[in-house]
Amino acid sequence: MVPAIHRRQSESARSDCVNPALDTEFDPAICWQAMTTRDRRFDGRFFAGVVTTKVYCRPICPIPLRKPENVTWFPSASSAEADGFRPCRRCRPHTSPGTPAWHGTLAVVSRALRLIEAGAMNHSNVEELAEHVGIGSRHLRRLFAEHLGAAPIQIANARRVRIARQLLKDSSLSVNQVASSAGFQSIRQFNHTIRSSFEKSPSELRRDQSSEGSGSRGEEIRLHLPFRPPLDWPAMLRFFRERSTPGIEAVDDRCYRRTIQIGDAKGVIEATSDRNASSVILRVRLSRLDSLIHVAQRVRRLFDLGADPSKMSKVPGAWDALETVVLAILGQRSAGAPSATAVRLMSTFGEPIETSIPGLTHLFPLSEVLAKADLASIGIRPAKADAIRALAAGLRDDEIAPRPSKGRLSMVARILVASGLSELTSLHIARRALGEP
Repeated sequence: MVPAIHRRQSESARSDCVNPALDTEFDPAICWQAMTTRDRRFDGRFFAGVVTTKVYCRPICPIPLRKPENVTWFPSASSAEADGFRPCRRCRPHTSPGTPAWHGTLAVVSRALRLIEAGAMNHSNVEELAEHVGIGSRHLRRLFAEHLGAAPIQIANARRVRIARQLLKDSSLSVNQVASSAGFQSIRQFNHTIRSSFEKSPSELRRDQSSEGSGSRGEEIRLHLPFRPPLDWPAMLRFFRERSTPGIEAVDDRCYRRTIQIGDAKGVIEATSDRNASSVILRVRLSRLDSLIHVAQRVRRLFDLGADPSKMSKVPGAWDALETVVLAILGQRSAGAPSATAVRLMSTFGEPIETSIPGLTHLFPLSEVLAKADLASIGIRPAKADAIRALAAGLRDDEIAPRPSKGRLSMVARILVASGLSELTSLHIARRALGEP
């Protein structure tokens, strides 16, 4: 996924204006290429300072840089400011990914989701929710659209529908009582919402659900994750289908499905493409709604939805770094089903999960489980078992929202070398699992 760099660009970008802090980590030619193509995969990875104006920018800044010899590169916003540069007013580099302000926006959305899950919008509106989290309602809507692809009212409505369906199935409450308990403000609103969601009245839905077995799908939350076209969705699905893990993933010609676990939240995701809207339609069935933002983030990384497809190779991301590296250690080739040992690992150490989707039976083992697992009991050789346990221990505290970092890359690189994987395979893993461009 490294952009092609022409020799002329490489020579012109390698000027004397290179920041010493970056000299050993970043190739100025790659930085310049990322700036000229506004490659979002590099956003937050470095910053460009213009020495003539003393302004520094993000790689995605809409204002084009003119002369490479007038640009110096910085590894962080704070290092640019420490060197006397001020932030650009157009791209606001002090709020880019990896900065405290960026993490702050994720914290705001996560807190708003927790409030919605607790029923904060049952008898209030978006303005009051925004006041609770300390920002304006317009900004809150923008953050939800950016990080979740859905408005706060849509998330709140999905919560009410999920609770209502569960009560209709499992309780003897009257329809009026279900509507009130789920947070609907009127029976008319309740009836309209249920009919819109299921094309059935609440009474009809209750009759249908009472006849269903334990394989009921449960309520779905539907999100739209926008991407920059073109996106070769069939090729993406072929890539994942050739590498799908039995029990964990199910991929056909239209849809990608898998079991997921983030923290205490467990469930299933289903992703399809809506080409007319240039978005991936994500259906989520999750035990806890407050993990929804992390699910959306991971799916965006899985399908590399933030990248410009015309500037990247056809290598998508991965749901989880631990899962991808473990499968590689156990012998999964660049294309092909996991080894028999990998399948035994899933069934032995992965937690079983009930789903309505054929073939999805287990969650991938957690890092804390693999860090202490007796891997020799399922036939894994000592060297590979040690590598897997070391990897799991190293990633144990970084499972919810893993971010690339030099220290993390070095740790994973050492484990890959110790596992005997080839350099080509290691680079492939770095691109897919760690989002390294």
